[in-house]
Amino acid sequence: MSWLIAGALIWAAGWWINTRLARHPQNTAAQLAAPIVFGATLIAVWECLVWGLGIKLALLPAPSVIAVTFANSLNILWGDFLQTAIKGALTGYILGCGVAFLTAIAVDRSDFLKRGLLPVGNFAAALPIIGLAPILVMWFGFDWQSKAAVVVVMVFFPMLVNTVQGLSEADAMQRDLMRTYAAGYWTTLLKLRLPAAMPFVFNGLKIGTTLALIGAIVAEFFGSPIQGMGFRISTSVGRLAMDLVWAEIVVAALAGSGFYGAVALIERAVTFWHPSQRGRT
Repeated sequence: MSWLIAGALIWAAGWWINTRLARHPQNTAAQLAAPIVFGATLIAVWECLVWGLGIKLALLPAPSVIAVTFANSLNILWGDFLQTAIKGALTGYILGCGVAFLTAIAVDRSDFLKRGLLPVGNFAAALPIIGLAPILVMWFGFDWQSKAAVVVVMVFFPMLVNTVQGLSEADAMQRDLMRTYAAGYWTTLLKLRLPAAMPFVFNGLKIGTTLALIGAIVAEFFGSPIQGMGFRISTSVGRLAMDLVWAEIVVAALAGSGFYGAVALIERAVTFWHPSQRGRT
C-alpha cells in the first residue's frame, strides 16, 4: 500500500510542477524541463505500481530492474545496436533515400515515369513488412544485408513521393523569372527548385528515420545471425527475459530519437529561411 501511496504523491507532484512550468511557454528552460519532469514522473509511478501491485517480472519489470539489466548487458546491447541500427538501418536508409532522391529528379523530367511509377509506388508502400521481410531475407541472406534491403524498400517511396511533391513547389512566376535569366533546367533545379523542395525532402528523411529502425528490427524476426535487436527481443521473449527485452526497447528508443533529432537539426540549418523554422530557438 505504501508503494501505491508513494506513486500517487509522485504523480501529484509531477502534475503540480508541470502546471507551474506551463505558465512560462516562452521560457526555453521551462520547455526543456516539462517533458523531462513528465517522463521522470511516469517512470517513478511505473516503479511504484509494479512493486505495489506485485506485478510479475515476466509481465512488466520495474524500471530499476530494467536499468540493472541494461548496465549488466552493455556489451550485448552495443553489439545488437551496431548490427541493427548501424549496419542494417543506417545503410539501408542512406541507400534508399539516396536512390529515391535521384529517382525523383528522373520522375520530375519524365511524364511517363510520373504517371507510371508513382501509382506503383503508392501500391508498393502499402505492402505489409511482415510479408516482404521473409522474401528479402531469403534473397539476400540472414546477415545485415537483407535487413538493409528491407529498409531500402520501406524508405524509398515515402522519400520519393515527398521529393517529387517538393520539386513542384516553385510557382510558374519564379520559373519564368529563371527563364528570363536564360537559366537551363539544371541551373533552375539547383538554384530554385531544390531549395524550395528542401522542407519536403526533409519530411521524407524524417519519416524514413522511423521506418528504417522499425524495418531492420522486424526483419530480424524472420532470420538473422546471433546478434541484433530483433533477434534478441525474439529469443528473450521465448525465455521470458522481459527485462532484457525492455533494455533493447530502450536502446531502440534512444537510437530512433537520436536519429530523428540529428535529421531535424540538419533540417533547421538548411531550411532556416522557411516559415516552419521561424521563431524557433
